[in-house]
Amino acid sequence: MVRRPVAWIVALVLFAEGCGIAALQWIMGMVVDNQDMSLAGLDPDVMSLSSKIGGVVFGLFFVLCGVVALLVGVRDRAPAGLGRVLLISAAVVHGVLGAVGWGLVGRGAFLFMMVVMGLLVLLLMTYDGRRPASEEAGDGPDGTGDAPKGGSPVTDAPVSPPPAPTTP
Repeated sequence: MVRRPVAWIVALVLFAEGCGIAALQWIMGMVVDNQDMSLAGLDPDVMSLSSKIGGVVFGLFFVLCGVVALLVGVRDRAPAGLGRVLLISAAVVHGVLGAVGWGLVGRGAFLFMMVVMGLLVLLLMTYDGRRPASEEAGDGPDGTGDAPKGGSPVTDAPVSPPPAPTTP
């Protein structure tokens, strides 16, 4: 199936991207510090420090999203709760950065951001609505084939029959 390889690829890309963003922002902070120039009267030391802190925080965000994707790949289960929110927010961030990248950097940055966003959306959509592996083995939630404690067995049958076709 496609689910696990996509989760592994997303994890790898997000780890690399997190380290790359942190390194790029750190280098930009060093450049600002070495130039000792101010922008509209701002203190260069504050600009340098804020660039470094922002790069580390943004890099850690991508690494945390990569950890969530790695856990999804290892467990072969859909992300839930905070993990799902992190992956959705990473997809939104990539969409916004892709739009900004098109105007400021060019088509290559846009294409990269859209590929990563597509991988994130694919990861989220392939696990959407999937039952846990224990429920796939049998009828019951524990995989033994027993009915749940509510009484009736778990089935995939529709609640009502499909409508009968009508012809004039």
